[in-house]
Amino acid sequence: MKPSPFDYHAPADLDEALDVLARVGPDGGKVLAGGQSLIPLLNMRLAAPAHLVDINRLTGPDIGLATVEAGPGGVRVGALARHAAVERSAPAAAVQPLLGQALRLVAHPVIRNRGTVVGSLVHADPSAELPAVLALLGGSVRLAHRGGEREVAAAEFFTGPMESAAAPGELAVSAFFPALPPRSGTAFCEVARRHGDYAMAGVAAAVTLDEDFRIVAARVACVSVGPIPVVVDVADACGGRPAASADWAAAAAAVRDRIEPEADIHATADYRRHLTGVLAVRALRSAAVEAAGEEGT
Repeated sequence: MKPSPFDYHAPADLDEALDVLARVGPDGGKVLAGGQSLIPLLNMRLAAPAHLVDINRLTGPDIGLATVEAGPGGVRVGALARHAAVERSAPAAAVQPLLGQALRLVAHPVIRNRGTVVGSLVHADPSAELPAVLALLGGSVRLAHRGGEREVAAAEFFTGPMESAAAPGELAVSAFFPALPPRSGTAFCEVARRHGDYAMAGVAAAVTLDEDFRIVAARVACVSVGPIPVVVDVADACGGRPAASADWAAAAAAVRDRIEPEADIHATADYRRHLTGVLAVRALRSAAVEAAGEEGT
């Protein structure tokens, strides 16, 4: 199939890109970065924008859209940073390992070579890994518009399936993934019919231990079980104990109680609920082991 007709724009700098987006108005334009989700939607005519704004020429160091910056506080990923670049970034992995853990599960290498982290967030697919990572970590997305910019927290950024807080005329220029406290561990577990397919269910987990290696914080973010990533704090269920004696079954029950999965051709709602609980236990246990490290083994 072929896309509906559209006007193509290839701005040379960020100001020009923002001018074009402001000029085309509501529902008039789509931004092309990696295009791994957008192009299939265009070809199947599930999206029919009147304008396509290609930002791939905005790669200069003065713009910074292709950068991956890791610091003590977290990792900031520019809008043109490809999945593969973030996945292979040693500084990013050292500061926030959950990024790499999740990205290894995203589609296939050829897709990760072109797709972008920020593009996945703006696409806001509730079955995708990266929205769950941002939600679990309490990260944010920076949106630029003509005359300024704003930072939107993950809790407000995802507004529905395939819907985000990015307004007409705005361009998502970066995303920030905060670092976790010392003695923290993370994990991402999912089940898909085939590797690279969207997950029938998936769970990202983060666990933090105190000096005595007791659980003081534990959270999960679930994919494919709601219109947006579902974040559940399970510290009350499994906190205050060493990981070896934590009540993981109670944590799984707390997760199952919070999610509202739907049935489709791949799985029933009950199966997804059960599977999410199983994955929550796996991810929490793995995160706790990572948090303890060699000192806690």
